[in-house]
Amino acid sequence: MRRLLYFAALSAVAMAAGGCKEEDRVGVGDADASQLPTMMTRDVVTLVSDSGVTKFRIETPVWYVYDNADTPVWRFPEGVWLETYDPEMNVQSTVTADSAVYFKHSQLWRLDGHVDIAGVAAQRFLTPQLFWDQRQHKLYSDSFIHIERPDQVLEGYGFDSNEQLTRYNVRSVSGIFPTSAFQPSDGDDEPPAQPPVTSQSDEAAPAADEPARVVDDPAPAQPDNSNAPKRLKRVG
Repeated sequence: MRRLLYFAALSAVAMAAGGCKEEDRVGVGDADASQLPTMMTRDVVTLVSDSGVTKFRIETPVWYVYDNADTPVWRFPEGVWLETYDPEMNVQSTVTADSAVYFKHSQLWRLDGHVDIAGVAAQRFLTPQLFWDQRQHKLYSDSFIHIERPDQVLEGYGFDSNEQLTRYNVRSVSGIFPTSAFQPSDGDDEPPAQPPVTSQSDEAAPAADEPARVVDDPAPAQPDNSNAPKRLKRVG
């Protein structure tokens, strides 16, 4: 009798333990691994290489990696700073943005917010959204673009450029102004209306026909001009 009671007690404990394990498995199974980051790192400063060649440097407050997602991405929701290099490790440009997403399979960056690029020949490019296609070695935007050059300021909508920012095209130019005639605006005044300008800068490349771009991301495709940089206003 004692043996029977002993084995009955062991069976009850085993059944209770099995029930607890089953409940734990159900709870874990409810999580969608594709929606969870596989890595999260804070206060990142790192170099990114391709085929043994250093391409750029990243600094960011927080970096999320989603390797298990249907479209693997890196996300930088709190801003990012990039420094790009040529094969001789000379700095080509520096880029800052309020947030960024990198699509690993297509090697495409999408920079959002106040995107600020300092390029060669003392040029500066400001836009609310910019795409950097590393596979095609080009930059492009469908949004407002503001370009500061030593001799003039160029503004318009739609932008295409090589990675070195030495040859670029503004698709719809709204104004070309001498730099000496402008000063930073405090945001309260709008610049005077200017007639449409159809000429391109002397460094601009002719616009090329290209197929519509598809970005595999749930974000809306239409241009986002809500964070367009402050324009300049005429002195006097």
